Amino acid sequence: MERIEKINALREKLDSVRKADKKIALVPTMGNLHEGHLSLVKQAQSLADYVVVSIFVNPTQFVAGEDFDNYPRTLDADLEYLKRLNVDLVFIPDMGEVYPDDVQLTTEVIVPELDSIYCGEYRPGHFKGVATVVCKLFNIVQPDIAVFGEKDYQQLLVIRSLVKNLNLPINIYGAVTLRETDGLAMSSRNVYLNEAERQKAPFLYKAIMEVAESLKRGESNYENLEKNAISSLKEAGFNPEYFSICDSKTLKLPINQGLVILAAAWLGKARLIDNVAVQSYD
Repeated sequence: MERIEKINALREKLDSVRKADKKIALVPTMGNLHEGHLSLVKQAQSLADYVVVSIFVNPTQFVAGEDFDNYPRTLDADLEYLKRLNVDLVFIPDMGEVYPDDVQLTTEVIVPELDSIYCGEYRPGHFKGVATVVCKLFNIVQPDIAVFGEKDYQQLLVIRSLVKNLNLPINIYGAVTLRETDGLAMSSRNVYLNEAERQKAPFLYKAIMEVAESLKRGESNYENLEKNAISSLKEAGFNPEYFSICDSKTLKLPINQGLVILAAAWLGKARLIDNVAVQSYD
């Protein structure tokens, strides 16, 4: 496994990979890797000849009051995980490589239709930061394929829209959400849960699945289903931001097929997000 920190060195290496006619996949991460991240890497390895994993904690996707300074950084453990998977290359740039000028003055990328709804409403500027850094990584690595997790469903749609709107020659793949045995979606921020909160946390997925089953039975009073789910989450000790049934492609109001249930809720110091796609029931 090769480790590179500089863009010029990375490009030189990847030029030789392309000359060997190998397909390149990118898996962008912020480190603190867990089995969910590793599943993205494994999917990338099944799709491409050469896999690049980036590790960069991106400051522009953290909004005011969030945990950039305290975000878990576990580089040694991350590298050990990736070495065991025989990853071809790990790109670990510093701030000056990714943002050569003042971060506050950098060129920004916005996906208007998805930027300010759901997580974008509660974390204003978050998706602008995500879109900007992903666009930078795409330009630096120039992969044929990139893999993102479906747990961050809105983020996945942002990236797909970015690629389409900017005419980037990259195929975007979504990887299924990996869960703990009790249903909790794997996340780097699960470490913020104390023992009691960790016991409660799977209730978010349970609430989503209950609504999914209702939809599959043909229930169509979406507003009532959403309100009841929010009430249940509050009773269980969560502080919900949203619980919404929406179109799985646009995240707009439901059209009775291709639905996705999106939810975000605080439990103690941890902000948990989750989603479940629901097949057409028409």
